[in-house]
Amino acid sequence: MDERVELVNEQDDVIGVADRAEATRRGWLHRIATSVCRDERGRVLVHRRPDTAARFPGYYDVLVGGAVGVGESYGHAARRELTEELGVRVPVKFVVKFLCRGMVSPYWLAVHEASITGPLRPDPDEVPWHGWMSEAELRLAMCRWPFVPDGQDAFNRYLALRATPMAS
Repeated sequence: MDERVELVNEQDDVIGVADRAEATRRGWLHRIATSVCRDERGRVLVHRRPDTAARFPGYYDVLVGGAVGVGESYGHAARRELTEELGVRVPVKFVVKFLCRGMVSPYWLAVHEASITGPLRPDPDEVPWHGWMSEAELRLAMCRWPFVPDGQDAFNRYLALRATPMAS
């Protein structure tokens, strides 16, 4: 199934519509919305990408998200992706948006924060493994496990802009 996305310029203004796969293949700017999920103890959700993923199969990530659809806001897309991938309906709080010169393609990336207090019901096709980690555990995992490079960059920006420090 084709996933339609809005093409945007260097200022994040909409300039057209295209299939996401084509936008990625041609290096056309489009929009991605993600969330860093935290639990009531301040831990961060870490998940592994499926081995069948087109990009970074089997890698770990701290961002949950995906493409912003045509006519969709970053916040709406972030909430939708949390429902699709983790089976939760929670509000998101915007943290940062930046032009990411990604490993696969450039895109505007919006990072949100979501507080998860209930159980997760992840889609096993999207999230085959997940766990909660403190900041110290996450730093160690990032040194030992393969993490999606763009996710690491975005997470570092998230940490720098977060008002309160993470629990360790």
